[in-house]
Amino acid sequence: MKLATVRLDDGHHTTTVARQEGDELVLLPHADVCTLLSGGDGWQDRAAWDGERVPLAEAQLAPLVPHPNKIVCLGLNYATHIKEMGRPTPAHPTLFAKYDGSLVGAHDDIHMPPVSDDLDWEAELGVVVGRRGRHVPRERALEYVAGYTVVNDVTVRDWQHRTREFLSGKTFEATTPVGPMLVTPDELPPGAAGLTIECSVDGHTMQKSNTADLLFDVADVIAYVSTIITLLPGDLICTGTPGGVGAGRDPKVFLRPGQELVTTIEGIGELRNTVVKDRL
Repeated sequence: MKLATVRLDDGHHTTTVARQEGDELVLLPHADVCTLLSGGDGWQDRAAWDGERVPLAEAQLAPLVPHPNKIVCLGLNYATHIKEMGRPTPAHPTLFAKYDGSLVGAHDDIHMPPVSDDLDWEAELGVVVGRRGRHVPRERALEYVAGYTVVNDVTVRDWQHRTREFLSGKTFEATTPVGPMLVTPDELPPGAAGLTIECSVDGHTMQKSNTADLLFDVADVIAYVSTIITLLPGDLICTGTPGGVGAGRDPKVFLRPGQELVTTIEGIGELRNTVVKDRL
């Protein structure tokens, strides 16, 4: 099953859940994917209901999970990225957070802040939590996954490196595309492992790797994070990026207004976003 959160053309910024059926979307009576999942067990049955159909090509995709309770992100989770950033291999997951104001849809513009020119790309596998869980054992962790999506953890590098903490460079307004769909686990390999992940800028491939190369895999991360805090339905986990980011190149390369950033994960989907410069 593939689910999206779509914007309705009603003048009130309303969204609804939609299920993909071929080249159509079936609209469902839930405001967004978070709301559907928060209804408890049986969300898959509710997502299978029939409803009005609209062409997929005409849909305006909102962020898949517009207002998750938590956005938990991993840094330094692929060996190639650890090497290019000159960091030691971590013994434990490197966690940081984002806020929901940073999220945009699969085809929305990415807003380059006026205070920086160091905007960088980070293609990532996203995990959407489907069940409430605390102290989840690793061997059961994948039972807590509602599905997988595509994320680009677009980063304002100079603000990230102002301090030892990552947050200030990671959660600028309207910088993080998420989508286009939630793909349920039955359509993918366990833990979404073994999938090609790619990122390109204006048609030039910048990142290409495989989700099998995660240092801490999806089950590891769910078990670890749930030891710290209760995971809730609709929470978004961003699992880290492979090598090939702009800051890891010599000379460094960053995004510029007008460029198109395309992020793809095999079997899940594609983000296609244009960079625009914000004004003060």
